[in-house]
Amino acid sequence: MPGPRKFVVVAVSVLSLVACCGLAYWQWQRFESANGTFQNLGYVLQWPLFGIAPAYMFWRMRKLAQQQPAEAPPAVEPPPPPPARPRPAAVDDEDDELTAYNRYLASLNAQEPR
Repeated sequence: MPGPRKFVVVAVSVLSLVACCGLAYWQWQRFESANGTFQNLGYVLQWPLFGIAPAYMFWRMRKLAQQQPAEAPPAVEPPPPPPARPRPAAVDDEDDELTAYNRYLASLNAQEPR
């Protein structure tokens, strides 16, 4: 990790931890007040975990980057396209509207670029 980037990562992690510990202290004060609830106590336990999360994320990204191979694997060629489906045989329907609609759809299909 380059120097300036490492400094930014550490600064964000420390700032996050300090801010979240401050919020945990605020929730502890709310819990101890007359109208405090156990929900406030839950937040007291959650805020430090939220503060540690950015440091863990950067540590995990660094660890995953070290595990990647030095060279990229060779490019795999995409499989060839599937063969064109055969067109079904024309059905002579007794319904003239359906036959006209099918002809219309066939003409639209013929105009579509491949």
